Amino acid sequence: MPNPLTLTEIKERWNDVLDALERNDRTAWLAYFDGRLVSFEDGALTLDFSDPNKFEGGHDYSKIRDERFRPALEKVLKEIFEVEISVREIS
Repeated sequence: MPNPLTLTEIKERWNDVLDALERNDRTAWLAYFDGRLVSFEDGALTLDFSDPNKFEGGHDYSKIRDERFRPALEKVLKEIFEVEISVREIS
């Protein structure tokens, strides 16, 4: 039985995830590129977007991440890590 995937392993390959997401959908990449990986438990990766206004003008993409781009990110995660990973966020 293979070792379970860890948050550390996901963090080590996060740039690969973002690169693949950008190749598939640059707008999806824009929605996720500044998320902080905070936990990975029971197949769910939690990203922290609690500071969307840190840049002038803000960029709170939470609604479109949920509705449109989360499936794209989850697909890339499956391609890279070969396991189903659901994505949750803190905003």
